[in-house]
Amino acid sequence: MFNRRRFLQTLLAAAAPATNSSLASNFENVGFGKLIADPKQIIDLPKDFRYQVICRAGDEMDDGLLVPSRADGMSAFRGENDRIILVCNHENSPEPHYGPFGAKLERLTQIDRKKIYDFGKGLTPGCGGTTTIVYDPHKQQTERQHLSLAGTEQNCAGGSTPWGSWLSCEECFKDPSSGFKNFQKIQREREHGYIFEVPASAHVTVDPIPLKAMGRFEHEAAAVHPQSGIVYMTEDKHRSLLYRFIPTQPAKLHLGGQLQALCIADKPSFDTRNWFNGDDIKVGKWLETCWIDLEQVDSSRNDLRLRGYDAGAARFARGEGLCFTGKDFVFTATIGGSDRLGQIFAYRPSSKEGHPDEKSAPGALKLIVESTTRSLLRHADNIITSPWGDLIICEDTANHCGLVGIRPDGKQYLLADNAYTNSELAGICFSPDRSVMFVNIQDRGYTLAITGPWSTLG
Repeated sequence: MFNRRRFLQTLLAAAAPATNSSLASNFENVGFGKLIADPKQIIDLPKDFRYQVICRAGDEMDDGLLVPSRADGMSAFRGENDRIILVCNHENSPEPHYGPFGAKLERLTQIDRKKIYDFGKGLTPGCGGTTTIVYDPHKQQTERQHLSLAGTEQNCAGGSTPWGSWLSCEECFKDPSSGFKNFQKIQREREHGYIFEVPASAHVTVDPIPLKAMGRFEHEAAAVHPQSGIVYMTEDKHRSLLYRFIPTQPAKLHLGGQLQALCIADKPSFDTRNWFNGDDIKVGKWLETCWIDLEQVDSSRNDLRLRGYDAGAARFARGEGLCFTGKDFVFTATIGGSDRLGQIFAYRPSSKEGHPDEKSAPGALKLIVESTTRSLLRHADNIITSPWGDLIICEDTANHCGLVGIRPDGKQYLLADNAYTNSELAGICFSPDRSVMFVNIQDRGYTLAITGPWSTLG
């Protein structure tokens, strides 16, 4: 999700004979129809759809702090009196001009230091974390907003839990140190690379407690199996794993548990990226899976994914978005596939998921989409299941990004298009009553609430 990633993507886009926008006309009869150019140049939507900007980076919040930049993963929760609570990640490094404390840290004293995970010696505190928005859908306005997690870094996709909290994932691996970034000296006091839990109901900044048993690595997204309480996690690295965390007690993640990595049964250390000639993974074919325990999950060496692969775990190409469809866990690999334009996988849990006799009814993995130069979808990132049953995916491409829908029959359509900047779209989610879709335009610092005739595809 960083600009450094766009180098490879730009090379690929330059070689591609067809662009997202030129292909979209071939799919207009599949989804909600042709997109209408936005006169305000924010986002293009189908006819009869409307958006509202409900949050802007840099605005003052109710706690006196500023809305941080680079909004990323997000989820919507049911609040009191029909309110919608949004908990939103911010993918920032400790550079004050992007964060909540002001460009000169003039607002740093407005928050209890104990609530800041990494104070950065008072010079470069962590500027990621989460904000919480209370939104009134009837008045179509934001009622309240505050910083709900402070002092963390590069909080990326994350995921919601069935017990009403948000798992905020740090997509970084940093040690306490001093160094320079963009000619600014960065002072870190704490280790980074963890998951933090933020209750949606929290009205103040929460105590920042890293869930170390869930592993230290470049976390991307998380999703919870409602029946077992097992948490699945992706990792945004070129050589990444798919993880699951079996908690000692469901819904009590701070009590610890066992971290594991996915393997393809009878194919140890299987490479799913399809980058090389060999035993590639085929679209549509289910492969039996198993899981292996991981040790030293809080290692300071940033080698968990490498040790896991050597022990037999499957390898993926930048695991990013992850969601539960009610049957499968669907996740994206942003640069997987022979054209390196992205893949989407489905993991179907065992009927005995996480139990000692799981091997008697193993889970399975299937590649369901592999993007090519003729695909509408490019570089799949955040992903969600829509109220009408389609997958909706945020793109993170070198050019302008859209929201792409994929029907159960595999047909794709363009739901929205950010034709005015090359910023990625992120944080897609639906309100609990399924009437409002929320999405972030990351680089512009906008959070949008989108309404329209969703039921026409229901």
